[in-house]
Amino acid sequence: MTIIRRAAGRTTGRAATLATALAGTLAALLAPAAAAQAAPAGCRTVTTTPLDAEQARLQDARTTVFTERAGLGDVLDGFPAALCSARNAHRAQRMVDIWGHRLWQAGLDRAQGRRPSGELPALDDRPLYWARLAMTVQLARWQPRFDVDHAELRARFEDASRGLDEGFSDDSGPDSGSGIRRIFISGFDPYGLDTEPRRANPAGAAVLQLDGQRITLADGSTAEVRAVVLPVRYGDFDDGIVERAFGPHLRPDGPQSADLITSISQGYPGKFTLEAWAGRARSADPATDNVGALSGGTTSHPVDAPGLADGPQFIHTTLPTDAMTAVQQPYPVLLNTPVVEIPAGATAPVRRTDGPTPGSRAVAGGGGGYLSNEVAYRSNRLRLALHPDLPGGHLHTPVLTGLPDQQDRVTSPEFEHNEAAISDQVRAILRSARL
Repeated sequence: MTIIRRAAGRTTGRAATLATALAGTLAALLAPAAAAQAAPAGCRTVTTTPLDAEQARLQDARTTVFTERAGLGDVLDGFPAALCSARNAHRAQRMVDIWGHRLWQAGLDRAQGRRPSGELPALDDRPLYWARLAMTVQLARWQPRFDVDHAELRARFEDASRGLDEGFSDDSGPDSGSGIRRIFISGFDPYGLDTEPRRANPAGAAVLQLDGQRITLADGSTAEVRAVVLPVRYGDFDDGIVERAFGPHLRPDGPQSADLITSISQGYPGKFTLEAWAGRARSADPATDNVGALSGGTTSHPVDAPGLADGPQFIHTTLPTDAMTAVQQPYPVLLNTPVVEIPAGATAPVRRTDGPTPGSRAVAGGGGGYLSNEVAYRSNRLRLALHPDLPGGHLHTPVLTGLPDQQDRVTSPEFEHNEAAISDQVRAILRSARL
């Protein structure tokens, strides 16, 4: 087990480098006086820059385990000095792209056993999540002597550090002549961190294990898997992160076209579910996202996401659900058919076990009215527009359990066993496909 130890005796003197001042530890991130002293000539930091609700959770001592003792320290330590080397806005953009990619690759290497994992298990998705947050604080507090758009730089860093800049290899796909198929998947960050900051997300862990891997499908063919990890933030969805992630892989004649897509998120206790229907609406309030934002919609008054392009109220999965639901160990895999709708001519929501009725208003898909449903709707709305015959849908994993009761411990054998079992079964479910 990994036990939280509070850092002691760490100080930053006037001769300390900016990299030390912004290394990602709790002390460096949240000690204004020390950080101010550490900035070398020509490179400034502003420690009064406000943190958003997600970044502010770095103040919880339990989160420092994931930034300090998970084998990602070289990336955290190197980013501030790299920012200081930028001499203009264009170079700053390039720098955040490079270091976002570097963090993503470090997270993949860690998850797939190519990099030391520190004191935490390699499969753990939490170090990548908390390291990314720590680096966004470093970026926000960097004040170069030229004008930059910090929001735009963060967006670039987020995309790169989540895998959006990656693609399938050149020797896969229909034009390569190799016969290698392509599967594109997405996972999610941890969420619900106000009540339990030690939480992981098994969907994120599973896709980190799979990204870049080649798997043998049920028909004997080989498929390459590519993945992204999405934020649990409504604002990023409003800004089109799902469409940016899936779009290149949904163009039939594009160089990055996929043969199957599926979004993946954490769902229900003790079972996997393949969602038969994705609904157009947001209806999750009062549940908030990772920055404390509301969707604006409830079960009684569902809303569409801002700027969401036209599409049907419900979209049916085209995944090979018969084959995928045959994978029943160690968790059952079920096809989940219920939806919540407001029937045509009615005003009150109704739960239906057999899918939507004609002319109804979507309230919730099989995955509810939160972002797991929305990623399924957005990706498959785009699929209908660009490549309607492509297999696509959404997979919910079981809830990951096994965190220790002792609050000073962040992992346990049970937790690690359950996380590995879920990841292994995600792989098995994808392998069941015949493309």
